[in-house]
Amino acid sequence: MNTPRIYHLVLALLGGILSVAGFAPWNLFALPVLALALLFWLYTQNDNARHCAGIGFAFGLGMFGAGISWIYVALHDYGNMPIFLALLATLLFAAFLALFPALAGYLQAKIKSPLWLRLSLLIPALWVAAELLRGYFLSGFPWLTLGYTQIPESPLLGYAPILGVYGVSLALAISAGLLTMIVRLRWNTQGKAATAALLILWTGGAVLRMLEWTQAEGAPTKISLLQGNIAQDEKFAESQLVTTLETYRRLTLQSDARLIVFPETALPLLREELPESYLSILRDHARQQDGDVLIGAFTREHALYFNSMFSIGSARSQTYHKSHLVPFGEFIPLRPVFGWLINDVLDIPMSDLSSGGTHQALLSLAGQRIAMNICYEDVFGEEIARALPQATLLLNASNDAWYGNSAAAMQHNQISQMRALETGRMMLRATNTGVSSVIGRDGRVQHMLAQHQEGTLTALIQGYSGSTPYIFWGNTALLGLLLAILAMAWRIHRKMALPE
Repeated sequence: MNTPRIYHLVLALLGGILSVAGFAPWNLFALPVLALALLFWLYTQNDNARHCAGIGFAFGLGMFGAGISWIYVALHDYGNMPIFLALLATLLFAAFLALFPALAGYLQAKIKSPLWLRLSLLIPALWVAAELLRGYFLSGFPWLTLGYTQIPESPLLGYAPILGVYGVSLALAISAGLLTMIVRLRWNTQGKAATAALLILWTGGAVLRMLEWTQAEGAPTKISLLQGNIAQDEKFAESQLVTTLETYRRLTLQSDARLIVFPETALPLLREELPESYLSILRDHARQQDGDVLIGAFTREHALYFNSMFSIGSARSQTYHKSHLVPFGEFIPLRPVFGWLINDVLDIPMSDLSSGGTHQALLSLAGQRIAMNICYEDVFGEEIARALPQATLLLNASNDAWYGNSAAAMQHNQISQMRALETGRMMLRATNTGVSSVIGRDGRVQHMLAQHQEGTLTALIQGYSGSTPYIFWGNTALLGLLLAILAMAWRIHRKMALPE
């Protein structure tokens, strides 16, 4: 095979697009397994490493091009980037992300191994290794990790409390490889073994899903999540300031919950600029409930600016500063090279913030020990797990208004569902325009507000204690498993390469 057939590239591109149907809001968890099986079958039809890299790239371009097209909305609609530049930037970013599956495709063709090993372990391990690399490279962008597609009902989610989202990705990729084996090998001995392995993998996940890794601690707490529904293009407009402050004052005073949570940067002023009379009203109301209000706003300390959540009420005032910042959205990487992009092209307020650091104290509010995270931070499961097992509750404050009516907000909520599963903790999400939700420790959404509507989500929530295996070892166990698979495949490759 000297040249890849053009229809292989087209099939790979379509397979990548198809895989997006597994993510929210569609949640068709079987389709990514079939899409990945198609990709693996295409690999077996091409023996040239560069051609396989091209197939992997085409698959990635389809997946990321369809799955993160909402970046265009943030750049053009709210960042005021010209249409052509916004389209080009979105396409280039998707192409950059597609380099990771291209790398996996290249390497699987370079490592010679028997077909059964290649499909059942080698290619799946390389796919997940590429996902893991994408989650760390240049600050990391683990969005659209395929493990998320199994939320909320797939049996493979039983592996999440043990190996995290990448472990679920590995189970999914192995399933795809086994399906490809069954198609390729029909009903011979290896085909029968692949069928048995597939059944064991999915049955094992279903059994693990029934285990309870954590236990309730303390009494339930009544909480309210406020969704102000302030349009992004109005959020920082001076003419809307009074309306915004009044909206959150009104929603707060209407709640009788012990813990009332604002979205990320809900109040478009520095904390130091907020009127004390305004804060006193909120503080007094919280104390009447023997509780606290947790407010999202920018803060300033020693000439440094932070994206923060701070509390007022019955407990002492506590603050969390966002730690993992978004490149270009919240800080400027390689400022001498890219400073012009933020200063001259994009119109993003407060786009040069400081990190609050990775070891901040838990928030002790309303009888709960809260692991706080802001917006994009909940994409990094291992970072969330750092606050456990001490934390009894996970809380995410976000503003996904940047992405309009796209799938981004639902995808983000799906990611939070995985964090709940990995840690055995409930996850609360307070957002500006949605998705505001209460997620159970089993990863299922218990309550949700409609998107793009003002509202308050009030519910009784339960704190939990104890540890899942993932809390104990994070991504280390999964990384060790991947290295063991790749080491075994490399040894076989070396033996196959020796002359007779």
